[in-house]
Amino acid sequence: MPQWMMNILSMIMTVISPPVHAGDAIQLGSAYDFAFQSIDGKPMPLNGFKGRVIMVVNTASFCGFTPQYKGLEALYEKYDGQGLTIVGVPSNDFGGQEPKREGEIKAFCEGAYGLTFPLTQKYAVHGASAHPFYKWATGILGPKAEPRWNFHKIVVGRDGRVVAAFNSGFEPANAELVGLIETELHKSTMPASQ
Repeated sequence: MPQWMMNILSMIMTVISPPVHAGDAIQLGSAYDFAFQSIDGKPMPLNGFKGRVIMVVNTASFCGFTPQYKGLEALYEKYDGQGLTIVGVPSNDFGGQEPKREGEIKAFCEGAYGLTFPLTQKYAVHGASAHPFYKWATGILGPKAEPRWNFHKIVVGRDGRVVAAFNSGFEPANAELVGLIETELHKSTMPASQ
């Protein structure tokens, strides 16, 4: 099958796949065990967001889902004061849709969408070279939770445990996604012991 057909099929699957929830899955470690580099090249350990709900989203500048940046920013602005952090992870894994360098990505996101939530440097989020956070989350949630396209969302609770993954087709304002975030925001702020 030609690559372009595989890309279309993959994108269709991301839109129709339901979210994957952790439920009672045994979780070794926590999201706080992982760190990224910020888009400015500074350390961005996830333990810097301890006690907050974290939504990690792999992003790309030239994707059909790129307009989700607007909804992500609106979600962040609405819930930041209640304890939500969104972390954007630029990735060129799918369709070569993030060819820009970090400075260009930052300028695009801030200029075109007014983003204020944290962005990381570019990372692989899929396959053998995926960032360790993505390998950890996929290990807990299973292979159906591995990103298959841009704007895949992983929600981490206030205790650092992965809660669920939502495929690209779930808009940031999706009722199920927002409901899960609100539920997690109302939980205790005490991080799990590690």
